[in-house]
Amino acid sequence: MATATVSAGARLHVGFQNLSLARERLYGGIGVGLTAPRVTVTAEPSATVTADDPLVQEYATRAVDVLDVSGVTIALVESLPRHVGLGSGTQLALAVLAATARAHGRRPRVRDHAPAIGRGGRSGVGVATFERGGFVVDAGHPTNRFTTEPPAEGNWTVPPIVARHDLPTEWRFLVVVPDAEPGRSGDDEDASMRAVVDRADPAVADEIAGVVTRKLLPAAAAGRLEAFGDAIAEIGRKNGAWYADAQGGVFRPPAGELVEALEDCPVLSGIGQSSWGPVVYGVTDAAHADEAEASARDALADRGLDGRVVLTEPAESGARVSGDGA
Repeated sequence: MATATVSAGARLHVGFQNLSLARERLYGGIGVGLTAPRVTVTAEPSATVTADDPLVQEYATRAVDVLDVSGVTIALVESLPRHVGLGSGTQLALAVLAATARAHGRRPRVRDHAPAIGRGGRSGVGVATFERGGFVVDAGHPTNRFTTEPPAEGNWTVPPIVARHDLPTEWRFLVVVPDAEPGRSGDDEDASMRAVVDRADPAVADEIAGVVTRKLLPAAAAGRLEAFGDAIAEIGRKNGAWYADAQGGVFRPPAGELVEALEDCPVLSGIGQSSWGPVVYGVTDAAHADEAEASARDALADRGLDGRVVLTEPAESGARVSGDGA
């Protein structure tokens, strides 16, 4: 019997390039693929759909339908914390899709099939990092296609990538996952995003465009850590201005307290909140990783917060797909 294993790293979502209906393209995600933490699933072909997790069961059922195969038995070996800003939904959905395809001897065409399983509707960062890792910027969607109600699943295409760079292997991303209420997802996220888009200031998008073209992309291409960090921090704060009413500030609680504390750490730059949080991130290098990690643990402890601190490398490649199904 063919067995397939798929393992994918988390992703950080720095923000969007535009949320205003007054500009030609909407969204345009900016983010980074990570080597850890990871989601891993194993799959075998079957006559029915069997899974050891309800969400995996849901994605596997969709994958079987999309791929037009008989069924799959799938197990969740390693999971990402859900709805905290690490892209858990997209990475899990695509891992299940790829494992199901591989178990049946199919090529995992995740970009083509992602819309049919409800992924890649706004940001293309999660799909892109699953495919190839790296630092990515996507093109967003034409604004004239925006509707007040979410489009039916499958009725969109994943935004194309307009820039991708491998970041230096000596860079380390600090990821702080505080034990806090999860970020927004599903219908709640859709409603919040529509409200943000309805009142977004287009001037913020114009400012972000300048940061992306004059600061962020040159820093990523040249591997200049501090310049890269300064740019993503600026983009994160400008995105936060759009979300302030929806999340209670430029950063949601308790992410804002952690961002403020970590900004005082001299070996960290690029401090920000990933997606709706509560994950907070920063970037440093291998030589200063221990100091950065200690600062993060102190920041949690000083605020009476439990949580997890991860130091991880930027991903140079996408998901690991293996097995004898293909």
